[in-house]
Amino acid sequence: MTVKLRYAGLILMLSLIVGGDALRGQDAPQGERIELWKGQAPIGDGQFEEKETWITVHPAPEPNGTAIVICPGGGYGGLVTGAEGHGIAQWLNGHGITGIVLEYRLPAGRSFVPLYDAQRAIRTVRLEAPKWKIDPARIGIMGFSAGGHLASTAATHFSESDPQGDEALKEISCRPDFAILIYPVITMNEKTHGGSKTNLLGENPSEELIQLFSNELQITPKTPPVFLAHAKDDEAVGIHNSIDFYNALTKQKVPGKLLELPSGGHGLNGYQGPMWDAWQEQSLQWLKELKITP
Repeated sequence: MTVKLRYAGLILMLSLIVGGDALRGQDAPQGERIELWKGQAPIGDGQFEEKETWITVHPAPEPNGTAIVICPGGGYGGLVTGAEGHGIAQWLNGHGITGIVLEYRLPAGRSFVPLYDAQRAIRTVRLEAPKWKIDPARIGIMGFSAGGHLASTAATHFSESDPQGDEALKEISCRPDFAILIYPVITMNEKTHGGSKTNLLGENPSEELIQLFSNELQITPKTPPVFLAHAKDDEAVGIHNSIDFYNALTKQKVPGKLLELPSGGHGLNGYQGPMWDAWQEQSLQWLKELKITP
């Protein structure tokens, strides 16, 4: 009963966040909204659906060449596009970074659908890099909560080309050059966030699928550098998600940083305060140390 009540409380909290977030999103600059699939979006096994995925590009007024595809959270059942999307793009713009908000399709058990969208977004940004004054070798991905799972999936499941893709995109890599994961869902094993797992993998996923999307198990020496931030008192998505991912990065000698925040819970006190400021300041410093930004 306690678990059910806690989960119900989490859903209520999410609905309140999404509601308030939608209002904050209205204040975000319009940006340039772009279709990724032109109405023919893949769902796997050679099948397509007549749905669309959108990115909204917020170019930096004084671009430094770096761009980040932003994956909002929402438990793979919704999208918190204000505070974890357009609000983040505005913040990045203030530091010379172009922010691209990805409105990925919700999976409803179709496990690869969000990943297809994230990969397509990275390829599209890389193709159009000159238009937005972006260095195609400095394109990263960022995600929050379940969006952090998507970002970590894009950072561990990628290819240098897409033979089945459009002519303009087929030879373009979808590997992000870095990733920033904020209170991310990482594992799909028994310690996962149940709602995200069910929405992504379905009610009774195979063990093979669980392992494939447990991204702490998918890190190789080719995984790009990753910054992680997570509150120690996060009861919705435990900090072990970030710790296990960081330890796997270290084992593979992939550059990474884990910021363990002493408090803030999931959402870091409603996207404000010292814990929220800390990850923003330190992620920017990390990008400078890697020479990704000037």
